[in-house]
Amino acid sequence: MFSDDTRLKIENITQGIIIQGQQDNCTAIRNLLCAGFPTSTTVKTDFEGKAIIKKEQAKCLENYSKKNNLWVADLPTEDRYLTRGGEARIYLHEDGMNVIKLNDSVYYATWLEFFNSILLHNLIFENTSYILLGLTKQDDVLYAVLQQPFITSDAQAELEDIKKLLEFNGFNNTKRNDYLHKDLGLILEDMHDENIIVNSETLFFIDTVFYTVSHNPGLR
Repeated sequence: MFSDDTRLKIENITQGIIIQGQQDNCTAIRNLLCAGFPTSTTVKTDFEGKAIIKKEQAKCLENYSKKNNLWVADLPTEDRYLTRGGEARIYLHEDGMNVIKLNDSVYYATWLEFFNSILLHNLIFENTSYILLGLTKQDDVLYAVLQQPFITSDAQAELEDIKKLLEFNGFNNTKRNDYLHKDLGLILEDMHDENIIVNSETLFFIDTVFYTVSHNPGLR
């Protein structure tokens, strides 16, 4: 179950409130976008209608990154390439303990929705938290460059175990591998065995897609 502090931080993210007291790159960029663009609670709709907003946000991110030493030019070489997920190319970090993910935010209507999802992941699944190294561009496509712990699997993740853990934390299974936390106003999608790794009988959520929706304000 989530602590009151975690629930408050989630509420701040879903309501578009500037997050104070954190200095990490992801929070800084998310706050930058929040200051200039509204946070949507209808993120599952109107991808085409928000395309102009996403382009404006991409320009904002590129300018900010270049001015604040967050523009990544030294990308992993192809000999470290591991695989590609739905929205990310994944490389083994040179330290062998982390992976580097180049994510183009294709699952999200705006970049703000993407960075909200990353922060939500870091709050809820701390053992696989992302570090934002910066941004880059390839073939005129903007990518977030993310670092995440490299987890190896020693067993197959069972869908029933995933469901039990998520339901314990307030997420209700809505259909197939999708979940809703009504009180917190969160949708969590695609929670199948390819996005969750088992190691030493512990579930590690390595790929998550969060969306925020209108929710019950009585969180605390």
